[in-house]
Amino acid sequence: MNPSSPAAPAIRRVLVTGASRGLGLEFVRQLLARGDAVLAACRRPGEAATLAALADEHPERLQVRALELTDPASRAALLDDIAAGWGAIDLLINNAGVLASGERFGQLDAATFRAAFETNTLAPLLFAEAATPLLAKGRAPVVAWLSSVLGSIASTQSFYTPSYAVSKAALNMAVRLSAIPMAEQGIRSVALHPGWVKTDMGGPAAPLEAPESVAGLLRVIDTLPADARGDFIDFRGETLPW
Repeated sequence: MNPSSPAAPAIRRVLVTGASRGLGLEFVRQLLARGDAVLAACRRPGEAATLAALADEHPERLQVRALELTDPASRAALLDDIAAGWGAIDLLINNAGVLASGERFGQLDAATFRAAFETNTLAPLLFAEAATPLLAKGRAPVVAWLSSVLGSIASTQSFYTPSYAVSKAALNMAVRLSAIPMAEQGIRSVALHPGWVKTDMGGPAAPLEAPESVAGLLRVIDTLPADARGDFIDFRGETLPW
């Protein structure tokens, strides 16, 4: 079918942050397999060999761009690029994040917490806010925020990755707050828990493979109701406690 013909389905325009590895890279793979147009944003595109190979395979549907999520100028430059190219965003996957290992109670480091909050909470919130005008022009627009059950206060039973957990709990509040003005512009939103996934961040002991996790997360995104306002849902479609 000719994609430019009136009967052809519109190609979804998807922006993925943190796209050079792990879940972000798997999102890019599966979105391309679906036929979507993808802009894969990461810190160092020149070092993202797998993304470069995918771009060679899908030159019409994959763009790779630089994004330092914590840098306001970098965020603005990327969104200006998208405005000049696509003119709108249909799906923003706010995936970029950091996790510090080896934290111990009694030895907590304030700088580690600041870095986690900056990358995992504040930067994605400000980026989504800045992207809202482009999302409002999109088709059935959605913001999908990669959170974690480790940010669930109700589910916490042990002292584990505190800077990550605290920043993800704060992200959950950011998702709920921003969902209200976004909904007024027709934008749906959801906080997603991908499960414990075997990635560089999740480690080799994780029981879940990235393809299974991302396939589940995309099913959740695809089936969001029209009034979705930042619910907290895992890759199996189950609602999680805050």
